Amino acid sequence: MFGFKRNTSSISTADLKKEIAENNGIIIDVRTAGERSGGVLPNAVGADWLSGEVHTQFKNWDPSKHYYLYCRSGNRSGAATSFLKAQGFENVKNIGAYDSLAGLF
Repeated sequence: MFGFKRNTSSISTADLKKEIAENNGIIIDVRTAGERSGGVLPNAVGADWLSGEVHTQFKNWDPSKHYYLYCRSGNRSGAATSFLKAQGFENVKNIGAYDSLAGLF
């Protein structure tokens, strides 16, 4: 089964989808608008990491909610995850690369 890195353990696609649903999770796409024009995950919120949108938009996000971030390769979503954790968000995860996730949701 296809797995995703989550900290030091992997999580299956089915488990990831279940976790997001159970937590009423919010999916955040941190890619650029140009990258998002090629497709996004269902119900994903766009917040471009490179342009600083994450840095301004997070102020309107509820830190008690669960957030699942992705980008093109997993690097920007990893940086954005670290940033949000530094801002007091405890329930935030980097779920990796869009190409690995597309079609699985």
